[in-house]
Amino acid sequence: MKAIWNGQVIAESNGTVVVENNHYFPRDSVKAEFLKESNTHSTCPWKGLASYFTLDVDGRQNTDAAWYYPEPKDAAKNIKDYVAFWKGVQITN
Repeated sequence: MKAIWNGQVIAESNGTVVVENNHYFPRDSVKAEFLKESNTHSTCPWKGLASYFTLDVDGRQNTDAAWYYPEPKDAAKNIKDYVAFWKGVQITN
């Protein structure tokens, strides 16, 4: 699977985990140079506290377009160290 935004491959992996129709990519398959830490957080009742990244690709930013669970609850421990995308990021084979 690939995550693509602004014409760049942001992440690529054959080992994504699908949760609630979102592909979570292993953190080491995500190109760190495109990620900027965000102060945004949200809470999922069964996954826990999510943190976000803003994508920064070729001078364009996509605010909070990636999220992850640094310390997921036990029910979601399979997505620890995984990153998911939204806000126009294309997920393709």
